[in-house]
Amino acid sequence: MNLAAVAEAISWSALLCSLTAATVLSVLAFLRPRAAYLWFAAGTLAVAIMAAATLGEPARMGFAPLVTILGFAVAVFGGSPAAATALRLAMGSVAPGLHGGIIITERPTADEQRMGVTTGARREVLRGGLTIGVLERIASAGAIIAGFPEALAIVVAVKGVGRFTELEAAEARERFIIGTFASLIWACAAALVVHLALR
Repeated sequence: MNLAAVAEAISWSALLCSLTAATVLSVLAFLRPRAAYLWFAAGTLAVAIMAAATLGEPARMGFAPLVTILGFAVAVFGGSPAAATALRLAMGSVAPGLHGGIIITERPTADEQRMGVTTGARREVLRGGLTIGVLERIASAGAIIAGFPEALAIVVAVKGVGRFTELEAAEARERFIIGTFASLIWACAAALVVHLALR
C-alpha cells in the first residue's frame, strides 16, 4: 500500500467520522437547543470541509449516498440553531410570538399621533420561520450539491418577496437578514462538504 492510498484512507475516515459527528450534533442542537451542541457541530463541520478538500478522488459509489444524506441532514437540522444563535448574539432577546414570529410595535399613524397616542399596536411578524428555514436550507443545499449555485439567488428572492410586507419594522428587517444569512451560510457549508466529496 503506497503513501497516497494511506493519505486517501485517512481523509475518507476523517470525513466520514466528522460528518457523522456533525450530523448527530446538529440534530441534537435542533431538538434540544444548547449552544454547546451547535459549537461542536460547527467544529466538526469545519473538519469535514477540510477532510473533503484533501480528497484526491471523488466518492466511491458506496460512500456517495451516505455523504449526501449526512450533508443534507447537517444542512437542514443545523441551520435553525445556527440562525437562532446568530440572532441571540446580534440582537439579544426579542419578545417571541405565539406562532414562531416576533412581536413588534408599529409606529403610530399620523392620526394616532394627533390624538396623543405615543405607541402603536403590537403584532406578530415573521411567523413560520422554522418551516420556511427548513425549506430554504433544503433548496440551498440541493442547489449546491447539484452544481447549480445560481439557484441560491432564486431562494433568497422568493423568501424576500414572501416576507416583503413584514419588513417595514427595523427589528423585522434585522432578524430577517441575520437569520437568513446564518441559515444559508450553514446550509452552504454542509453542502460544500458533499460537493467536494463528490466532485
